[in-house]
Amino acid sequence: MSDIQDENTYIPLNDVRQAMDKAAKLAGRESGDITLIAISKTRAADEIRPLIEAGHRVFGENRVQEAAEKWPQLRAQYAGLELHMVGQLQSNKADDAVALFDAIHSLDRPSLVKALGKAMRKAERTIPCFIQVNIGEEEQKGGCAIADVPDLLALAEEQGIPVTGLMCVPPLGLEPSPYFALLAKKADELGLKALSMGMSGDYEAAIKIGATHIRVGSALFGIRD
Repeated sequence: MSDIQDENTYIPLNDVRQAMDKAAKLAGRESGDITLIAISKTRAADEIRPLIEAGHRVFGENRVQEAAEKWPQLRAQYAGLELHMVGQLQSNKADDAVALFDAIHSLDRPSLVKALGKAMRKAERTIPCFIQVNIGEEEQKGGCAIADVPDLLALAEEQGIPVTGLMCVPPLGLEPSPYFALLAKKADELGLKALSMGMSGDYEAAIKIGATHIRVGSALFGIRD
């Protein structure tokens, strides 16, 4: 069963929720403990509204400027929306990010930690963050080296930033489960409870390994042009 807004509009939200339920059950977990972040980057407000009207409230964006153009109006129209920053964040956008987002998943370097700490103090607003780990040690990807996570976590604590967990994007084209397991192991070693991992193609595997937040775009909105 799927949510339908009218006879011409199909929204696969329930399909994703059912897949989440199944994966969670196989892992002996409750799907209610897993946050589905609908990745709405490059999607116009009119594409996002049907998902909101179907009951979904948690969304993710990759760029501060794009989020600033869409979400203030959507927040004015709909109550209870929660917005996560899931893309790489420039330090000079820290003030804007703290004002716009309810969580940041891309804490990956000391300069950003310091910029966000300063921005949160200035705004008198503290928001939870995830440390992004370059789990596959890929030169082209953002994220800190896994060996550097403890030092970055310590710096975040010094800056008053609440780090709730770790985030990763496994290497494209490889089996993701070993990378998810490595992230889960590191989070456990550090006493962090949250794991932001799993996207449209692999969120079921991520759930089975312990993901608490999954970032799903194309499975909800369709393939981008």
